[in-house]
Amino acid sequence: MEAYGPVPSRRLGQSIGINNIPPKICSYSCVYCQLGPTIHMQSERQEFYSPEEVYRKVENQVNKAQEKDERIDYLTFVPDGEPTLDANLGREINSTKRLGLKIAVISNASLISREDVREDLLDADWVSLKVDAASESMWRKVNRPHGKLNHEDILEGIKTFADVYDGELATETMLVTDLNEKTDEAQRIAEFLSEVKPEESYVAIPTRPPAEPWAKAPTEPAINEVYQIFSEKLSHVEYLIGYEGNAFAFTGNFEQDILNITSVHPMREEGVDSLLSKAGEQWDTVHRLINEEKLVETEFEGNKFYMRALESSHK
Repeated sequence: MEAYGPVPSRRLGQSIGINNIPPKICSYSCVYCQLGPTIHMQSERQEFYSPEEVYRKVENQVNKAQEKDERIDYLTFVPDGEPTLDANLGREINSTKRLGLKIAVISNASLISREDVREDLLDADWVSLKVDAASESMWRKVNRPHGKLNHEDILEGIKTFADVYDGELATETMLVTDLNEKTDEAQRIAEFLSEVKPEESYVAIPTRPPAEPWAKAPTEPAINEVYQIFSEKLSHVEYLIGYEGNAFAFTGNFEQDILNITSVHPMREEGVDSLLSKAGEQWDTVHRLINEEKLVETEFEGNKFYMRALESSHK
């Protein structure tokens, strides 16, 4: 279990990430996932780490960042897999609140039909729920869910949660060429979201290397069409189509920082360069990590990215 950052977030400013799930345990295996194919799929919650351990790691990262005058806007549960698979999530949200910072959770919404999951999320200040499809057939193509999940139950769970949640609710729809960017699916998603009434609805595209090489971002005209369709039904629609920038935090240990960040947040070449500059390190360190098979260099749409090497299986 690791806490990392602060890293620049497209939605939350400077965020310390909380990695409360072991590598690539998820209820989905989305075609666009920036961390590659899911290693272990499951739909049942379980305990992974003790709430005490999570709190200690987060407190330590907050202290290190504050010592270096790094701004922290949110503590965000955004792990290697789906955060609500963690049976201790509610206790972890409440314990980390003692640090006096806002709590965010970024979820794929796959378990939102469960009452205990909804109860846990009620204590967060900001929650983002994934809605990549309104039709079951498209949901299976884009998100490739665990076999025990039911799409209709998930959609009903999202509406139930929205009705009682007092915090800031956002939704995110990741568009993939030749899949959910088509007009009819976009209209169905917009219609569903109009019932949910989120504070923000984000239209996103893959901006980092996806699990499937063919999972490409739509063209600008296609993205704009979806944006317009959403805007007809929803009060606040925004693009999530840009790169976050290079304001990655350095907390004292370059190797640990880059491995923690790139385990859930692939870094573009200039972002790594910025972190190296802060640390007073050279690219030799990055090349050594690549040679040691701890870090991977990859390319996507003409840009170099650096990702933490994934284990082939969950131990």
